[in-house]
Amino acid sequence: MSYVIEGRTGPWELVVGLEVHAQVISQSKLFSGASASYGGEPNTHVSLVDAGFPGMLPVINRECVAQAIRTGLGLEARINLESRFDRKNYFYADLPTGYQISQFTHPIVGEGAVEIELADGSIRTIGITRLHLEQDAGKSMHDQDPTRSFIDLNRAGVALMEIVSEPDIRTPEEAGAYLRKLRMILRYLGTCDGNMEEGSMRADVNVSVRKAGEPFRTRCEIKNVNSIRYVMQAIEIEAARQVEIWESGGSVDQETRLFDPARGETRSLRSKEDAHDYRYFPDPDLLPLVVEEAWVESLASFLPELPDAKRQRFQTEYGIPRYDAGVLVAEQATADFYETVARGRDPRLAANWVIGDFFAALNRTGRTIQDSPITADGLGGMLDLITDGTINGKIAKEVFEDMLETGESAAAVVERRGLRQVTDTGAIDAAVQSVLAANQDKLAEYRAGKDKLFGFFVGQVMKAMAGKGNPALVNEALKKVL
Repeated sequence: MSYVIEGRTGPWELVVGLEVHAQVISQSKLFSGASASYGGEPNTHVSLVDAGFPGMLPVINRECVAQAIRTGLGLEARINLESRFDRKNYFYADLPTGYQISQFTHPIVGEGAVEIELADGSIRTIGITRLHLEQDAGKSMHDQDPTRSFIDLNRAGVALMEIVSEPDIRTPEEAGAYLRKLRMILRYLGTCDGNMEEGSMRADVNVSVRKAGEPFRTRCEIKNVNSIRYVMQAIEIEAARQVEIWESGGSVDQETRLFDPARGETRSLRSKEDAHDYRYFPDPDLLPLVVEEAWVESLASFLPELPDAKRQRFQTEYGIPRYDAGVLVAEQATADFYETVARGRDPRLAANWVIGDFFAALNRTGRTIQDSPITADGLGGMLDLITDGTINGKIAKEVFEDMLETGESAAAVVERRGLRQVTDTGAIDAAVQSVLAANQDKLAEYRAGKDKLFGFFVGQVMKAMAGKGNPALVNEALKKVL
């Protein structure tokens, strides 16, 4: 369903394509042996190649090539066994060589697709045009000195995958869903950490508008947006700006713009360059990149189970709803945690506890699965106590909170606090008689036909037993007496 922008002249359709820059997970840079790790003191992860010293020759990093191929396979894209590196020429102070080594006419990965699911449950497929490898530039810092700008080349030469979508996106919601799905796939593959706050995944957003049935109109590129929420906001704001220009009799200039979330506007940065402006030509220091099909097949054989396949398996193998399965596979760590909890146990009960109390506890305490005091085995152990009747669901919530605070096992908490469920029918019968004796008026109402009071009696018996009564036995005892 298209995102309709109502203008003075009627509805307009939104057209969006995304160019995602994903930093490759590798120990060293694309063409040098310098560290590719994030952070560090400025200019400490820099080789002579990264700094653009004369006579320095680039040497391709095999692992970066492998990561690009893995990503292409994960996107069900065509892997090009022969690709080529080009020089993309432009001047920035943080680009020491005056050119960026990239791929233009012959990328390593060709057409692919990403399937997204929207809030209404509808499925859309967003085409992938290409994925190519390129090196990142350095970083200019303008806030370190009142009169000078400083340059940090730690990031210069780090390997990037530029993943270019087809202009298939028609709503801000689709753009958000596409980015979330792409990030999920990259994380599962282990090819990019998807950390947009650190800049290891960022998007250039191409936006245009048109009347229904028209060919594409002029697009503008919004550069380096580093949050999914900002991408969605930028699309809405830029589309509204373009509609206003077209309806006022003007024309949209093809240009690169910046998004300012504080002001809620996009601003012109520079006129949009075309390919000839960059004077692309094959890099004379790098031979064409040729990979063997057997290597590609070997990489494919070691790919992990990806989110869509895992979600389908969770539905069929564990019998949990599609929504729950989608939540559980959103992160690889979450999926692994759930499978450990569910193994040999009631998978629906496991899903309810992981998605419910466990996720709520992580959010409340600001923890992640990795640093949670309750492990998957620990949560599974608590579910075992529910299943074997040692505790009931109400007591389990108390036990869970204690485990969260102390890190103890469920069994240890139950023994220390004496929370074992009461299954002694004699004790339950005694509690029932005591409650009925104390509530003769309610008993008379119940016997006069007010059946809903049964729940009141159950609650009172459980209260009298400090929540430790077996609910099924309490219900059974009350039914007998009443």
